[in-house]
Formats: sequence, structure tokens, C-alpha cells
Amino acid sequence: MKKKHVLPAAVLSSALLMGMVSPLQSDAVSTQSVPSYSQANKEKADTGKPFFVKEKQAKKQNEANAQNALNFLKENSNKYKINVPEKNLKSKEVKTDDLKMKHVKLQQIKNGVPVEGHEIAVTYDKENKIQSVNGQFSDSVEEDNISTKASLSKVESISIAKQSVKATNDLVESPSSELVIYPFNDKNYLTYKVNVNFMGEDPGNWFVYVDAKSGEIVDQYNALMHADEYKSANGAGLGVLGEHRNLHISHKNDRNSKGTEFYLYDTTHNGLEGIMTYDMKNQFSGSAELYKNNSASFKDDYDRPAVDAHYNSEEVYDYYLEEHGRNSIDDEGMAIMSVVHFGEDYNNAFWNGSYMTYGDGDGEFMVPLSAGLDVAAHEMTHGVTTHTANLRYRNQSGALNEAFSDIFGALVDDEDWEVGEDIMGEDAKSSGRTSLRSLSDPSKYPVNAAYVPYGDGSGMYPSHMDEYYDLPLNLDNGGVHINSSIINHAAYITGEQIGKEKLGQIYYRALNEYLTPNSDFSHAREVLIQSAVDIYGEGSEEAKATEDGLNQVGITE
Repeated sequence: MKKKHVLPAAVLSSALLMGMVSPLQSDAVSTQSVPSYSQANKEKADTGKPFFVKEKQAKKQNEANAQNALNFLKENSNKYKINVPEKNLKSKEVKTDDLKMKHVKLQQIKNGVPVEGHEIAVTYDKENKIQSVNGQFSDSVEEDNISTKASLSKVESISIAKQSVKATNDLVESPSSELVIYPFNDKNYLTYKVNVNFMGEDPGNWFVYVDAKSGEIVDQYNALMHADEYKSANGAGLGVLGEHRNLHISHKNDRNSKGTEFYLYDTTHNGLEGIMTYDMKNQFSGSAELYKNNSASFKDDYDRPAVDAHYNSEEVYDYYLEEHGRNSIDDEGMAIMSVVHFGEDYNNAFWNGSYMTYGDGDGEFMVPLSAGLDVAAHEMTHGVTTHTANLRYRNQSGALNEAFSDIFGALVDDEDWEVGEDIMGEDAKSSGRTSLRSLSDPSKYPVNAAYVPYGDGSGMYPSHMDEYYDLPLNLDNGGVHINSSIINHAAYITGEQIGKEKLGQIYYRALNEYLTPNSDFSHAREVLIQSAVDIYGEGSEEAKATEDGLNQVGITE
């Protein structure tokens, strides 16, 4: 059956600007000392630390598969502290990467119920010799006598979750509910993990963990990481900043109008469902329509945000395909969709697992956000992250999620090390805000005044772990937009030594092969260095530069 190209529901979102401040700033005041790296690296939930172990004496196996990986972990139970792995782990995925290395991923379970965020990856080299074991396993869950029989139904859990987050009726797809073991605050809970996605003036992509026995809310967080009739055609348009854009579009004879209509719908890429741009018509909710015009020339002022969104989406698609062999966001050719003209004076953009959404800005502090190629790359990379490491959007794992989006934004739009320089309005520029964030000099910009007491007192974005913001979860999800600048700066230091192309190869490999949902900065250090070693060799200039970048920002263990 031919897939219908309709605008799907919101799934997983990340807002671009949640950590951003308005033009006017409060004075910086510090009320506490700077956290040490060990303090900053400590998880706020009892999940067990992510680990990475290089194997130097593992014997060659006849095949890289889940059973052999489980046998290896059983034989080495004293080393990895995973008792009865065949009972506590189940096969999740087996894949071969571009270097012909194989990765066997195993999900931790309890009586068949998955343990949220806890998985083990056993990596084999080309000779089927185990190279490393990487991931996270909770001993406390294994030892706990927690019952895995729910008292609540899935339907009841969804109702409780919707009430908890005050979900609007503008749900863009039916909420999902999955029974999971959730380690949180030194206790293991049997919960329903409910995902509720909705649009509106305050769009949300909430993950709510509902106690499967009592119906109480254990935890919740907003992960807004803010047809045959169509025929291919070539078109042209003007972007927000006046650039001429050559566009891949489609046309069809519309029975409800006079003559042919032209649509921002690109069907020219083999294996890709299409690149589509939709018009929200300055509404916060309701249906969006495929952007259309009565000619192949999209040059009116109202067209410009759509022209840039459409053009930039193809640019990001081409980058991932050409540099990393990745076919769209999910690597399986999923449609790349954008929504423009979202709301009124909306100074933000976000990705929701299905499409990018762009506000038009207020015309003073920001212009339409689709003008930024790096903004499009940032949002689409959130989608790539969802389909690879699936980094949880809170604390250090969330900061890594944001950092990888910023880093790939600067790699796709490779003219500088800034993110968002093309979307700043005149008021922002006159106040000194010439971009959203800077990888080369994070501390050139102030953070939100509410965050200042949790940092070193400077009130600026951090470039080093000495400047880490120990934020509570109710502020920026624990610092996802703020502490990401430390990883950003490490990537900048490395990129200046080896170039952006090699930097992209290393960081993409870490994201695609090694990072796990609860990875922290320490774990990222290990797998980034290992990724450089995999590609360029032990002791290579690239591996040394990767390590040096992390050392210089204080991520040293």
C-alpha cells in the first residue's frame, strides 16, 4: 500500500532555545561554590553508572550474535557483575557498522519487563573478537524483589499522565504506554512510561512515569528538544535573507482550483519518502497544509520561511547521506517534514520525532528561524539522536543530546563555529547577541538569570567543568542547554586540530555506535576517544586531538 503523505503526530521534541535569555540580563550573583567534576558527574537518579571496558584478552568467537555475547558475559560475570545474563538480558539489536565491526545490543530486563535506559553493547572487531563491552546495568534491579504485575491498565495510565501534564485536546497522535522498571531516587518502580505529545501555545512532548500499582506520578519531564498524483518539478524561491534558492518541488492538477498547483514536496531522492514543507498559517494548533503556490516561483514575503525550510532540509539530508551514508533521520528513508509559520511571534524551533517546526520570530529579536541552516541541522540531529543513542533529555545525557545537535549544526553550516547567527534580529544584534550559542567561545553569552546561582558566579555559558551549572531538574531539565556548551567547546578544540570532516566522523560514530540513553560526560569521553581509535588508529593524531579537546574542558576521567 502506498504511504499517505499526511502530517503525522508529534513524537519526541527538543526545543532549540530553552536555555536562551532575553536581551536584558540581571546581574550575575553566585550563592554557592563551583561543583567539582566528580560532583557534577554524579547522577541524580539511582541508575548505576554507564561504563566502557576495552577487552584485550577476549578469545575470537565463531559468530557475533546475542547468544555468544551472553555466553561471554556469563563467563566473565565476576568482571562485569552481571549475574545470570541469559535471564537478565535480552537481545535488542545486532548490526554491522561501516568499519565491519559488529555491535550486539542487549536490553536489561526483570521478569521480561525492560529496565528503562539500561542496555549493554558487546562490540566485535572484523575477526569476531570482542573489542569492548559498553553500557549500563542496574545491580539493584537485579537483586530487588519488585513485583512486575501491574494493578493499573494502560488506558488508566494514559488518563493519569494526560491530567498530570495538562495535555490539550490537540494531540497529534495517540499517547503510548509501556510497562518498564524505572530506577529513580534510590528505588526501583514498576511504572507505565507514557508519552503524551500535543501542540498549542505551549507544545509538549512529555514522558510521564506512572506507578503501575498506585497510579501516582513517579517522575515526568518535557522532552521538547524544543501520492501518485504528484509529479516532480523544479522551482525557485527567495529565502528569508534574500538568497535565491533552487528548489525540488512537485505539481499536480488540483480539481478544487483553477489549473495546476505547485507544492514544496521533493520526491527526487531514491529511497527517501520525500522532503515536504507544511504551512501552519500562524496558528498554534490545528492541521497544517502542504505548502503550495499557483506557480513554481515562491518569492512572496510569506513564502520565504517555507523556501528556507525546504531548501535547508535537503542540505541536511545530503550532508548525512554523503558524509555518513545515513538515509534520512532514521536511516531508513523516513520522510523529512517541516512546518513553518507556527504561531505568532514565536521565537523558537523544535523537532518532534516526525517533523521540524519553525516559528517566524518576532521580527525584532529573531527573524523566521528556518533561515538558519545550522538550526535545521540542529533539529534534525535531535531526530538522528532519537534513532541512535536515544539520549535521555535531562542532566548530562540531555546536555550531550543538545551538544551533538549544536556540533552537527556547526558541521553542516561549516562557515564558522556559531549556531543561529542567521536568525538573529536587529534588537538582538544591537544588544550583542549575534548568535544563539558559540562553540569557540561559549562564555561570550550570558545564561538566564535564574540559572546564575547554580554556576560559578560568572553568569555566562560554561567552557569548562570548573564552570559547570549544577541545575535542578525544574530548570532547563538539569542544564541540557547550558552544560552542553562544555561538550561543544571540546568539539571545537578537536575540530581546530583535525578539521570539521574528521570531527564529524568521530562524533557521528560515537553517537551511532557507543553512546547509550543515560550516557554522561565521563562515558562520552571514553566512547569518543574509542571512536577516533576505531577510525584512525591507536595513538593517531585524531585520537590525540579528541582526547585533548576533552582534557582542555576538564572532562578528564
